[in-house]
Amino acid sequence: MWIRISGLILRNKILLLTILTAITIFFGYHAKRVEMSYSYASLIPKKDQAYKDYQKFVEIFGEEGNLIIIGIQDPDFFKLEKFQKWGELCDTLTQVEGVENLLSVSNTYNLRKNSTKKQFEVEQIFPETIASQEELNTYAEKFKSLPFYKGLVYNEEADCYLLAITVNKDKMKTKEREQMVLSIQQLCQQFEKEQNTKLHYSGLPYIRVVNSIKIRNELYLFSALALFICIVVLFIFFRSFKAVFFPVLIVLIGVVWSMGMLHLFGYKITILSGMIPPLLIVIGIPNSIYMLNKFHHEYVSHGNKIKALQRVIIKIGNATFLTNLTTASGFATFIIVKSDILKQFGIVASLNILGLFFLSLLLIPIIFSFIEPPSSKHVRHLESSFISRVIEQLMKITQHNRKAVYIITIAILGVGIYGITLMKSSGLVVDDIPETDPVYIDLKFFEKNFNGVMPLEIMIDTKQRGGAMQITTFNKIDQLEKKLANYSELSPATSLLNLLKFSKQAFYNGQEKYYSLPNNREKNFILQYASTGEENTELLHSFVDSTRQTTRVSIRIKDVGTKRMEELYAGFNTHIDSIFTPEKYDVTITGTSIIAFKGTQYLLKNLFISLALAIVLIAGFMALMFSSWRMVIMSLTPNVIPLVFTAAIMGFADIPIKASTILVFSIAFGISVDNTIHFLAKYRQELNATNWDIKKSVVLALKETGVSMLYTSVVLFFGFGIFTLSSFGGTQAMGVLVSLTLLVAVTSNLILLPSLLLGLDRLTTTKSFKEPLLHIYDEEEDIELEDLEIFYSKNKKK
Repeated sequence: MWIRISGLILRNKILLLTILTAITIFFGYHAKRVEMSYSYASLIPKKDQAYKDYQKFVEIFGEEGNLIIIGIQDPDFFKLEKFQKWGELCDTLTQVEGVENLLSVSNTYNLRKNSTKKQFEVEQIFPETIASQEELNTYAEKFKSLPFYKGLVYNEEADCYLLAITVNKDKMKTKEREQMVLSIQQLCQQFEKEQNTKLHYSGLPYIRVVNSIKIRNELYLFSALALFICIVVLFIFFRSFKAVFFPVLIVLIGVVWSMGMLHLFGYKITILSGMIPPLLIVIGIPNSIYMLNKFHHEYVSHGNKIKALQRVIIKIGNATFLTNLTTASGFATFIIVKSDILKQFGIVASLNILGLFFLSLLLIPIIFSFIEPPSSKHVRHLESSFISRVIEQLMKITQHNRKAVYIITIAILGVGIYGITLMKSSGLVVDDIPETDPVYIDLKFFEKNFNGVMPLEIMIDTKQRGGAMQITTFNKIDQLEKKLANYSELSPATSLLNLLKFSKQAFYNGQEKYYSLPNNREKNFILQYASTGEENTELLHSFVDSTRQTTRVSIRIKDVGTKRMEELYAGFNTHIDSIFTPEKYDVTITGTSIIAFKGTQYLLKNLFISLALAIVLIAGFMALMFSSWRMVIMSLTPNVIPLVFTAAIMGFADIPIKASTILVFSIAFGISVDNTIHFLAKYRQELNATNWDIKKSVVLALKETGVSMLYTSVVLFFGFGIFTLSSFGGTQAMGVLVSLTLLVAVTSNLILLPSLLLGLDRLTTTKSFKEPLLHIYDEEEDIELEDLEIFYSKNKKK
């Protein structure tokens, strides 16, 4: 088959180049139209109960995660000049396009009883014009006598004050959100400069916008760095402009295809899909390295350029196809995860890895058939004294120190298994953001002074119209809030009870001692006051639905991570079950924090499944290629050990299991097994050439493939190493862990695999291995000689 493919490629060079150019123009057109994703990608499927619960909450009460929070810590906040400037800032912010509402100390309201109309009238606590400091002190004293606002917009003990901005949810899903957040920042920074103070920013909309801008910037940075590293490494190895330019051109075409495919499939650039271009550059270059190395090796041995190019296709085409197939499989396993962001990443990455294989298979032979054959300078790398010494040392270790290799391997496995027991999971919202980042620092400011910004909602359905307004429901909610008050991770609850307490205080002319729940006698006439008037009704509807059957308890929670969140979630449910009887109440815990927590749990579970699937798929490809279950086990062993090693490093270094770090294993396993396939494919060729001399076959295979394995490993190690420059901790961890895993993997494939082949020679190298399902051609097998003569004559004419 590969003989026919080689003839087809080299006979139809112009036609194939034309087709590839047309495809690239097509994908290039779509690549120009690809956009950044500005919407939050939920990690849980739409059929999950947690997702349905959240959608039901949004349907009744609206979005609760559209708040940008700005905080200030200033003991002189109520100094007249500063307070007026703060008020001016609030007024200016309301003019920003996309800002729908704003709550701060300067625009808080009080309820005043109107006995004539039997309703509460809403009045602003701080008027627009305040003439003196004494007047401001009077209003501030009045404000502080209202417990309703304590912990909600200010922390008196810490002199901290909060500004909550409600932003348009539709605008948050478009590119315009960047300009909106930038406008808010500019106005606040101007205030900071004028007042010589520091403001703190947080809230999910703010965090998401800041992160999306960083993702876009890093997309360009990492693509450029990956390209630079590949250029440097290729030039150091091959010392040839042609051997650098054309492989780089191939991966750049692959990047254009990937970006075009994103738009063609209706996908947008996310934190994961933004990593595809640099990943393709790093993963695609090894194809060219193996092909060019084989081309140079063949050309040196017989001096026929066309014969060398044809043998490149025939001899390593099958093995290279399988290596790309295994790498693509590592990414493709993410398709089974019901998370859109991971599914899109898996689809586009896997398809374009295979696309890069076909580009390399077509373009390397076609392009190099047109240009001059390599000179002695360009093939000098095959005789590199440094590489030769490394290969010789590896051969000595595998031939004379196999026992030491086995003992070290067993020791690594033992330590690795212990390290795995130390691993822990994490699901922090800002887990990928370093502690020195302003986003992280500001979030901790709000957690310290306002118990966090992550929304947590408890929705209580009383199963009857008007049930939410009954005194029994009030008492049960009060019991729940008292139990929740014992958790240091939670802010004080805000619910219908706060409004009732506020109303009771207003009914008794604002006396602070009356800020408490109304009794059964007081309830009716206080509710009558609270339910009359348009502003009162609107305030009431923010806590109960139109039928007054369902109410909510709103809480802010610290970013505590998956493990603690799981404990808290179980504790909340225990309290709810002890207070609310299921026959009369349907109580649901939801909110953005729950969606994030459930999503992380779901994602980790599915990523472990995808890793297992990757191992099974790749084992299947190995079985198809080598037709020997013993050889399949042999081939998987040197690639599983690096995964155990990396998992142990994570355990010892306290690197948590999370979405970004669990990706490491599927990606690294799919890539590392490539070296094994190339080595065993060459080993089997040498077995036939040496009349089943196992020792000689191992040495010859190590000599030829060892060079390419070292070259590609350098590219992959430094290529993935660039991700350590990311401003996201998860991306940094992925870069370090993948680089480390691949380093251990190439060491394992260069030392452990040959040692196992030599030490267990008769056990693993059986007849079934000699006669595989997928045939790989021998070195001296006949190739279409007539075609070679035609090609050769054409070459001579040139």
